[in-house]
Amino acid sequence: MRLSLFVAVFATCFTSGVFLPYHALGASAIDLQFDSNVSSDLKTQVLTDFQFIQSVTSSKESPLHNEIFGKIDGANYLSWFQTRVKYFGVNSCGGGGAVACVKPEYANKIWVTGNYTGIDHPQIARLMTLYHEARHTEDANDNWPHAQCPSDYPYRSIWTGKRLAGGYACDSTVYGSYASASIMLNNISKFCENCSDKVKQDAKLYSDDQVLRVIDAASSERLKQDFSI
Repeated sequence: MRLSLFVAVFATCFTSGVFLPYHALGASAIDLQFDSNVSSDLKTQVLTDFQFIQSVTSSKESPLHNEIFGKIDGANYLSWFQTRVKYFGVNSCGGGGAVACVKPEYANKIWVTGNYTGIDHPQIARLMTLYHEARHTEDANDNWPHAQCPSDYPYRSIWTGKRLAGGYACDSTVYGSYASASIMLNNISKFCENCSDKVKQDAKLYSDDQVLRVIDAASSERLKQDFSI
């Protein structure tokens, strides 16, 4: 995808560039540098969410999960994210229905919007969004750009309710952001050995939604096979 189109999809306004290290909650589960406009409540929420994902464990995972994330293990999840994201900010990301975004000029950084902070979603859904954006930081893979949803695409954003038809809000590969986040959550819903029933139910709900974003027939079939394991 051309840079201009990528920026149109994942654009964000320039932020202050001032970072504040944050190591709260005792021994922090993750080392992130937060922009100065990130509230203390949001910092605490993010760190608490990562403390949860760090605790996840399982003795089984699907082939695609193993290929993308490795074993279902909190340390693996944490390392996977931390090698991709080091900076966290809040921005409008171009407005509209954006929940979070990245921008190629800012390596290893993600932003969340008011839709992320102002709409109540389960913890596993918040993590899904952050891992989705982390996938977009992989410039070696052209940042895994989204595909354009068909003009008759019938689904809406599970986060905002915004119509997705015609927008760049779908995937055409099992390795894209929507697909990989769906793989992660599907595996947690099936195989996590220390997750509550509520977490597993939430993970399945959001995984089932995100997999609908994969519009390539061969990729969709591959995901179905992986999810049936």
